[in-house]
Amino acid sequence: MLEVFVLAFALSMDAFAVSIGLGIKNKLEVKTMALKAGLFFGIFQALMPFLGFLGGIGLREYIQGYDKVVAFILLLLIGGKMLYEAFNENVEEEITQVTNKILLTLAIATSLDAMAAGYSLHLFPINIYLSLFIIGFITFIISYIGVYVGSRGGEKYESKAEILGGVVLILIGFKILLY
Repeated sequence: MLEVFVLAFALSMDAFAVSIGLGIKNKLEVKTMALKAGLFFGIFQALMPFLGFLGGIGLREYIQGYDKVVAFILLLLIGGKMLYEAFNENVEEEITQVTNKILLTLAIATSLDAMAAGYSLHLFPINIYLSLFIIGFITFIISYIGVYVGSRGGEKYESKAEILGGVVLILIGFKILLY
């Protein structure tokens, strides 16, 4: 179960970085923005791994024996993507007004990585529904906090959160591959 908490934390770092950007842009309605960001990101971070989990089950018979290598490669790519994004410009800097449509787009964009990571969930002896709840809840809390951090001048934490998340995902990939 520890793996799920670590995975949830690592996946939520992308949403945390975006939430900081949302907090920077919305210093007047922080409570509302924090709640919306938490809900949007939390729901999609829970939904997308479920889709990845289902895909992993469907592909299991075709890649049996290679599933750990596939999970490693996916987590390595996701972690690498997060590291790349940490050192490049973020899309939320270009957004002038945050609407529900923008939040939905950001939630989908940040959770696509979680769909690929969801594939690895079938490799752990865990309850999938509890795992999805944990991922969604942790992302809700982290995103909620991220908006407050951003509203209080937290620009310096944005890229650090993505770096941490990327490194943790890569380490989880190595753990899967080696054990």
